[in-house]
Amino acid sequence: MSNVPAELKYTSSHEWVMAEGNGVYSVGITEHAQELLGDMVFIDLPEVGSTVNAGDDCAVAESVKAASDIYAPISGEVVEVNEELEGAPELVNSAPYAEGWLFRIKASDEDELNELLDAAGYQALLEEEDGGEEE
Repeated sequence: MSNVPAELKYTSSHEWVMAEGNGVYSVGITEHAQELLGDMVFIDLPEVGSTVNAGDDCAVAESVKAASDIYAPISGEVVEVNEELEGAPELVNSAPYAEGWLFRIKASDEDELNELLDAAGYQALLEEEDGGEEE
């Protein structure tokens, strides 16, 4: 079963959110998402300074298997992107919750975080998805 850190918030589309302080949140994809996608070859990140709304597709993860949209879990302004990923997209695979973060958002409405899943809710979603797939 995938690693689901307790301190993070999650979306049903497999993004995670971590508070960095001062209304800024790091965003990445979960261990489960990177396992499904396989080895990353390129990450198309949003522009710093761009405004995103919760649910907007704002980045793309390209792997050896597929290209997958990454959605903004909360609304706000993109204040930083992980430039390390340009030369090392595999960080998303090796450290999805650490060095493999994608971008940081300055939240325009922190109440949106209440609509995200906690670790237990995300774990339940994964179990539901796993149970529904016949191999």
